[in-house]
Amino acid sequence: MVKIRLSRFGSAHNPHYRIVVADARRPRDGGYIENLGHYDPRKTTENYLKVDVERANHWIAQGAQPTDTARRLLRSQGVKISKK
Repeated sequence: MVKIRLSRFGSAHNPHYRIVVADARRPRDGGYIENLGHYDPRKTTENYLKVDVERANHWIAQGAQPTDTARRLLRSQGVKISKK
């Protein structure tokens, strides 16, 4: 199964996340299929959330399932996601 989820990077106590499309069997920070954007939960810049909406819609149409957090972030950027 293909998932849209967050992959953590950044230093200790300074988390940053990539929004990625990955096989569900891969580790959280392992290899991924495509990078859809990034998220800074500390909101240290005005551009703390960026998502490629067109590619996100493409992957959802192909059957990729977003995690709960990824679903919330994608919806805030205008990505149409059907109910679970």
